[in-house]
Amino acid sequence: MSIQDSIRQTVTENPVVLFMKGTPTFPQCGFSAGAVQILKNLGANFVAVNVLENAEVRQGIKEYANWPTIPQLYIKGEFVGGSDIMKELFSTGELEKMLQD
Repeated sequence: MSIQDSIRQTVTENPVVLFMKGTPTFPQCGFSAGAVQILKNLGANFVAVNVLENAEVRQGIKEYANWPTIPQLYIKGEFVGGSDIMKELFSTGELEKMLQD
């Protein structure tokens, strides 16, 4: 299975996926820590993928979404955005709606 197929499988088989640096317990960058905090504040169940464990995944996810930065949030197989977009959607209440639908 190619890395793109593997990423596609992860984002389609799990309702909420966060590709991040580190883990929810030990985030390895401030942006990933902020993304985890937002999801925890909303009580979201999510699968976290630590891109630091696999260089192929780290590069592959950037190509998958055509998005240069990490973290990356996916809800129901759709790319939502990175840290700044998550903050904006959280502040307007839109992210909570997306997680509930």
